[in-house]
Amino acid sequence: MKKNAVDFWVGLFVLLGALALVFLALKAGNLSSFTTGAQYRVLAEFDNIGGLKPRAPVKSAGVVVGRVAKIDLDPVTFRAVVALDLEEGFKFPRDTSAKILTSGLLGEQYVGLEPGGDEENLVAGQKFSRTQSAVVLENLISQFLYSKASDAPASEGSK
Repeated sequence: MKKNAVDFWVGLFVLLGALALVFLALKAGNLSSFTTGAQYRVLAEFDNIGGLKPRAPVKSAGVVVGRVAKIDLDPVTFRAVVALDLEEGFKFPRDTSAKILTSGLLGEQYVGLEPGGDEENLVAGQKFSRTQSAVVLENLISQFLYSKASDAPASEGSK
């Protein structure tokens, strides 16, 4: 009788551990939130998407309103074309702007939407008229170093 109780608790512990691993795998793969409701796809063009990945969240006012569906490169303009699947319940004005933002200092990147004031809403297949590319930390550091190098006084030996 005592051996059966121990076997039960060990089995339960192993099962909970396996469920925890599945949960962590889904979180790491950004697959933990499946939407079953209706969605519509809109497009946004960016000069630089940084580390944005498919399935990244699309947020407005901190609320997840959709996901990044796919990322392509326009062969003519050489700009990144990002397809966003937005939930049907969220209608955004046509002059809404899309930005690539970062959660925290070095966190994951996501698309942030800032609604405009237009009377008409975006419909499936339309593009955002205003976008802001990702801020790439390496570019900021190189600009800072370049500006500091150009501000340095001329060396004493050149007189």
